[in-house]
Amino acid sequence: MNTVIIFICIILIASILQTSTGFGFSIMATPFLLLIFLPQEAIQINLILSLLISLSLIYKIRKEIDYPLLKRFIIGSIAGVPFGSLVFMSINVDHLKFIVSVIILVLTLFMMVNLKIKTTPFRDYLVGGLSGVLTTSIGMPGPPLLLYFTGTDTGKEKVRATTLAFYLFIYLISLGTQVVTVGTNMTVWKSSLYAIPLVILGLVLGQFLFKWFNQRVFRIFTYVLLISTGVYLLIDSL
Repeated sequence: MNTVIIFICIILIASILQTSTGFGFSIMATPFLLLIFLPQEAIQINLILSLLISLSLIYKIRKEIDYPLLKRFIIGSIAGVPFGSLVFMSINVDHLKFIVSVIILVLTLFMMVNLKIKTTPFRDYLVGGLSGVLTTSIGMPGPPLLLYFTGTDTGKEKVRATTLAFYLFIYLISLGTQVVTVGTNMTVWKSSLYAIPLVILGLVLGQFLFKWFNQRVFRIFTYVLLISTGVYLLIDSL
């Protein structure tokens, strides 16, 4: 019963964050799903549900997508996906979570002191590549995108739309790669099926919250989300 309650809370809160910010599901769900599932199961459940969320939202926000930027992210991620698969199959998950937590915390600190990042095509490709690596390795493409968008002071509408469009591609590719390279099981698909009503509820609540977020609140919320995730991953990996 405790496991069921934890699962419900994780999926519902993460769905709300994903819909209202464009980032929250993978950053919120993956670390906490690892508390009740095996790493392979937690990552694949995250990929499936994140893909469903992106599919459900993409038509409504399609006009806000930065398509040239999206193209560069996708090209970069294609190069990163195979490396992420190798990482997942060969590196201890705890070591990987430690590295990611340190990166998140350090870069978030840079963002909080108003470190500015100038967008360039090369950096767009690099961010896409890092997201590809993190998606297939630990199911979390969000941190590189979130930090990059924050540093470039991108508007929240463009952030959410471009990110969700990118997720639509990277989650589909990553899920296929995971299934082919490490396999899957019924626990993944049954748990994902049970979570769909929670995701739908989170979509509705998240859309409502998005209307009330101004740019300043959006930025503060981003910091809180990153720091919380970084601290959790760090503690969990030690």
